[in-house]
Amino acid sequence: MGILVDERTKVVVSGITGRQGRFHTQQMLEFGTRIVAGVSPGHGGEEVGGVPVYETVQAAVDKHGATSAVLFVPAPHVRDAALEAIAAGLSPVVVIAEHVPVHDAMDVVAFAAEHRAVVIGPNTYGLCTPAGRAKLGIPPGRIFSPGPVGVLARSGTLSYEIVAALTEAGLGQSTVVGLGGDRVVGTSFVETLKRFAKDEQTRVLVLVGEIGGSAEEEAAEFVKGLDKPVVAYLAGASAPTGKRMGHAGAIIERGRGTYASKRRALEDAGVHVADLPWEVAPLVREALGRLEETAREG
Repeated sequence: MGILVDERTKVVVSGITGRQGRFHTQQMLEFGTRIVAGVSPGHGGEEVGGVPVYETVQAAVDKHGATSAVLFVPAPHVRDAALEAIAAGLSPVVVIAEHVPVHDAMDVVAFAAEHRAVVIGPNTYGLCTPAGRAKLGIPPGRIFSPGPVGVLARSGTLSYEIVAALTEAGLGQSTVVGLGGDRVVGTSFVETLKRFAKDEQTRVLVLVGEIGGSAEEEAAEFVKGLDKPVVAYLAGASAPTGKRMGHAGAIIERGRGTYASKRRALEDAGVHVADLPWEVAPLVREALGRLEETAREG
């Protein structure tokens, strides 16, 4: 049933009474997400789309047994909202906002580590488990379909394009995870790959990376010991050194985190790297075909 969330996940929406909170709560409900409560200080006792609103996360946990949270709060308030959710025992905690102050993000990540909580983001579209009908975040539900392909990505737009192409090709997904595009994020490629490695439904993995940092090179080292095939696409092949491309994390500094170095590391680990986004689905189909052929021969 994928990783991190499924139909049993009881979700709290922080910032539910805001414009984005209201809109995406309805979208998540329509997808099948089990949203049990919302949190918005000063709005306790109200309802949004039939979802009760509370003053605090702890009240939502006490009343409804909430287990995870998605935050639709402005960047300056992310730290307080995330710490409140983590302190209440929720995991994963999905942080949608971008431009979260770096020190605030560092505080959240450190606090999550102390409490063994999973943080997705900041600057993420969230995550989705199609087979479990659970979506925490903002991706369009219509592009997903259940199946054996796990997707983990730093880029939202590329994730949508690649997932839509997989679905169109009849290649459904187990879970799709947006790690976030900021310099400091709560969950890495390696941590997510470890979770996918244990998931029986996931047979092939798609890694969507971009220039900047060393996350993809670290993922390549882990992939060397993984018994599931991995297909990748990397954005930023023509990005100039020293210029940020879209995300705070997508910047090459002093020759580190280049497209070439990331591609070389992944290919050395046996990963098939697509040159263009629409080449991912055919490569995934080939990988599944090789698995089926091996199973027949075995």
